[in-house]
Parts: sequence; C-alpha cells; structure tokens
Amino acid sequence: MEFFNTEQKKQILKEISQAELDTSGEIRVHIENNCKANDAFARGIEVFRKLNMHKTSERNGVLFYLALKDRKFAIIGDEGINNKVPEDFWDNIKDEMKKQFSDGNFAEGLSKCIYQAGKQLKIHFPYRHDDKNELSDEISFNEN
Repeated sequence: MEFFNTEQKKQILKEISQAELDTSGEIRVHIENNCKANDAFARGIEVFRKLNMHKTSERNGVLFYLALKDRKFAIIGDEGINNKVPEDFWDNIKDEMKKQFSDGNFAEGLSKCIYQAGKQLKIHFPYRHDDKNELSDEISFNEN
C-alpha cells in the first residue's frame, strides 16, 4: 500500500515524534484500503483497541484512522484526552482534515492535524522526566 511516498511518510512520522516530545500522550496513524465497518469511527475504535491504545497509563492516546479507497477517516481520542479537550475539538480537527484532503493535501493535512492534537496533549498531559514512549510511532497498515 503506497499512498504516501517515502518523504511524506517521514513528514508524518516527524510530526508524531515532534508532538510526543512535549507530552506523555501517544499518537498513532493507521491506514487501510477499505473500512471494515459501517462507518469509519466504529472501525477506528476497533483499530484503537487492536493497537492497544487504550492501555496507555493516562488513557491519552489519539488515533488517526484512514480508509483510503473508501475515502473515510476518523480521529479517535481515548477517555483521558477526551475528558480534557473542548467538546468540539475533534470535530474541528476532522473538519480541517476534510478540507485539506479535499484539496489533495493528504500528508500535509494529516501532519497539520497531528500537530493540533499534539498541542492539546501538551497542554493537558505535559512531558514529565519519567515519561516513556508507550506505543510505536510507526504508521500501521492493513492491506485489505
């Protein structure tokens, strides 16, 4: 599955790493061709659990889920971060991603939204000296 080229993948991974330098939060990106559920949010929750994102110590994981061929995506935040961000926060990021994707700015749009999520994670879950990276930063793929 080669939706993003090598440079775009590096850009996305750099944004994840940069965001996680300032927070104990965890950000992941998962990409697959087709959404295996009725909607992207439901599938995103399945993937969130499969990636063990619900097992972070502060429940502050954020998943960016993309189903490329179905042209669907979702942003899943765990309960720790969801309890802290403004009620419309994820909707605002989702709207920004939709706009960027509609303009054909996939890597840039995803990176921008990862940055925004990272800013909120930094505010509510700032980095501490004993923090450890609980989850891989790598983009995960499911070629279905």
